Amino acid sequence: MARQEESENPGRLKQIRLAYQMTKRVDRKVGLIVAAVGVVTFGVALAVGFLIDHPVYAGILGFLLAVLAMAVVFGRRAEKAAFGQMEGQPGAAAAVMQNMRRGWTVTPAVAANRNQDVVHRAVGRPGIVLVGEGNPNRVRALLAAEKKRMARIVADVPVTDLVVGNGEGQVPLKKLQTTLMKMPRVLPGSQVTTVNDRLRALGDLMSNMPIPKGPMPKNLRMPRGKMR
Repeated sequence: MARQEESENPGRLKQIRLAYQMTKRVDRKVGLIVAAVGVVTFGVALAVGFLIDHPVYAGILGFLLAVLAMAVVFGRRAEKAAFGQMEGQPGAAAAVMQNMRRGWTVTPAVAANRNQDVVHRAVGRPGIVLVGEGNPNRVRALLAAEKKRMARIVADVPVTDLVVGNGEGQVPLKKLQTTLMKMPRVLPGSQVTTVNDRLRALGDLMSNMPIPKGPMPKNLRMPRGKMR
């Protein structure tokens, strides 16, 4: 057990260091702000300790509170910096969706175009959620086409479409996960499994169809044997 803890600690420290370096590139004052929060928290706790004539106990408690406060502030600023770097990048919405807790099945890029506008799909207790990222006008068309494609096999399942962005009627990237998790749960777990199976079959069917490359010849005739 001791060896396992020793092997895990360097990994955690490395993760913290990498997170700090990433945040520092975007938020140059993060170190000063986090340190200031720790000093102020410890100072307030110590001052209270002298007032109640228990500086030692207050100092220990203040140190623990300072570490906790620093961790909370750093976590929030690191999260903000991470979203700031991801925002506007292709696939950012899919990365956020795939970090959601259990209960969701996320399929990235179920629809896309040459302009890198993409639609991702998430299936869970709230039903089917289609999330588009890219140009809002083009994404709306992609969402409508995907909803029409799915309607043949999941017509009885609620479908919600969202567009990631900072404009009116859009969902900011940093609020996407929260928005999905707060959606009302309307499907039982067994139906979620069934919906996933149907959509998976639809994807396999579309990928295995022998669609010819290029335009279809105008004088092409189907063999009579195939029409029977």
